[in-house]
Amino acid sequence: MHITSLPGRFGIGDLGPAAHRFVDFLEAADLSLWQILPLGPTGGGASPYTATSTFAGNPLLISPERLREAGLVSKDDLDAAALGEGDVDFAAVRRRKTALLETAFANFEQGAFPDQQVAFDAFREEHADEWLGDYALFAALHEAHDHASWTQWAGPLRDRDPEALRQAREGHARALRKHAFWQFLFERQWDALKRYAHEAGVRFFGDAPIYVAHGSADVWANQDLFMLSESGSPTAVAGVPPDYFSETGQRWGNPLYRWDVMKERGYAWWTARLQRALGRLDLLRLDHFRGFSRRSRRSSEPCPSWRRTWARSPTRCAP
Repeated sequence: MHITSLPGRFGIGDLGPAAHRFVDFLEAADLSLWQILPLGPTGGGASPYTATSTFAGNPLLISPERLREAGLVSKDDLDAAALGEGDVDFAAVRRRKTALLETAFANFEQGAFPDQQVAFDAFREEHADEWLGDYALFAALHEAHDHASWTQWAGPLRDRDPEALRQAREGHARALRKHAFWQFLFERQWDALKRYAHEAGVRFFGDAPIYVAHGSADVWANQDLFMLSESGSPTAVAGVPPDYFSETGQRWGNPLYRWDVMKERGYAWWTARLQRALGRLDLLRLDHFRGFSRRSRRSSEPCPSWRRTWARSPTRCAP
């Protein structure tokens, strides 16, 4: 049961009181595992499997009640963000929760929270070089470009020209700090829920999708690890062949990995990704494990016609 399925007045479930009450239910029912979906920031389709980062947390899961308890927002702010229960309208959730998070950051920037400021600075220092720096810059630029794909940004930003990145960090300094702050809030609330669950004998069981979204900080920041053209578009994408679920197969659209480059670098990106996931979760499921054991590679034999549907290349096959 994913976090978003919890009940609440803000459109989707979050990491606040309802999540803690669910832990109480699990303990009372003598259950020790809570399986959830990926926790990354969701894109336009709101799917946990097309996150804009495999390292970051989803700000939409931040609990408004916990923000109120921390003094970052007011009761009136909560009332303005409320949507009630019923069918989920993710567009409305995104608008209202983003406005609430903007308010929380604006209040934080006024400097009335010295203890949180110290903790936030430590969080940024710890994770800046690991993933937070690239993610915060990506999120800020994505926002500045009205959420257009990174392949549509100006060439120097798209291609990560060092001088262009330096200027972007200076020009979007407040936005970078804001997105880092939202990650700090997510991390604090997640850690609090995880501690509460552990005290109740409950462990979290999560999912690691085999692929990442093309429109993600992961691909933009590590373009040489993926099968991309010079303009950043995928030259080969993921899918599955026809089977008893679908006569025509499925075309997922995720860019394929350049496993040869991954290997040359000691699979450092994968190691960092799994370390990050295992630092957050207790158990981890590798989604589509068969795809790891039969990973994509060049072949001297022509691709079957159904594979060319996804591969966009007569000499390269998708798994």
